[in-house]
Amino acid sequence: MFSLQNRVAVVTGASQGIGQGIAEVFAEAGARVVIAARNAERGERVASNIISAGGEAVFVKSDISSVEGVDALIATVLERYGKIDVLVHNAGVFPMVTVDDLTEDQLEETFSVNLKAAFRLTKAVAPSMRGSGGGRLLFTGSVTGPRVAMPLLAHYAASKAGLNGFIRAASLEYARDGITINAVEPGFVLTQAMDELVSREEQKQMAMQIPMGRLGAARDIGYAMLYLASDEAGYVTGQSIVVDGGSCTPESGVQLQAFYDSRTSQ
Repeated sequence: MFSLQNRVAVVTGASQGIGQGIAEVFAEAGARVVIAARNAERGERVASNIISAGGEAVFVKSDISSVEGVDALIATVLERYGKIDVLVHNAGVFPMVTVDDLTEDQLEETFSVNLKAAFRLTKAVAPSMRGSGGGRLLFTGSVTGPRVAMPLLAHYAASKAGLNGFIRAASLEYARDGITINAVEPGFVLTQAMDELVSREEQKQMAMQIPMGRLGAARDIGYAMLYLASDEAGYVTGQSIVVDGGSCTPESGVQLQAFYDSRTSQ
């Protein structure tokens, strides 16, 4: 089950973190994975590690914040492989800043990478997928925006909430072409970026607020993406799967912690 044998899968933002986890899981399932990212050193390293583990991968330097960058990426992959079966738009930016201090450049970059790229990538790859009888368009969303919110990330939350709206509407437009469009909404996932922004003690405190008692791993998101990319998910479209260890479920974090504390003391 969930085989991607002989499928060509493009993963944007795959040079680290969640994107790297998705790429590794897809390669293990048999896909020929295209690591699309801006950082050549990290991207080449991810591709090399996949190859060393017995998978097939290639790095393509790309910047999907512009129409030209998106078109160049899709053209490069089609020239190399002749098809794209799965496209995962995972690349994202999240400058942490208040609405008052948010610059126009920061706002534009956030929406260009997180949201506008969804439209551009879909338009660029749809003709090829339509010509080959279908495909999978997948997006890394977030619980921040559609489910919950936090200060300093209003622009990010808006971009991810908008992404969910895009997925629902676009899925209707492409359904008769055999192209499914879905997303995964991660909660707190332990990545290189989190390690740089959050101390180990703060990570421990965050984990205590998650019902499953741990931060997510990149592969947790990768496995959810693998299902959506597979034949077994052929009747699923316009949906977003939350993968957050239950963190969005409690009505009150304080009451939840009190409940767990009482269980521990028994």
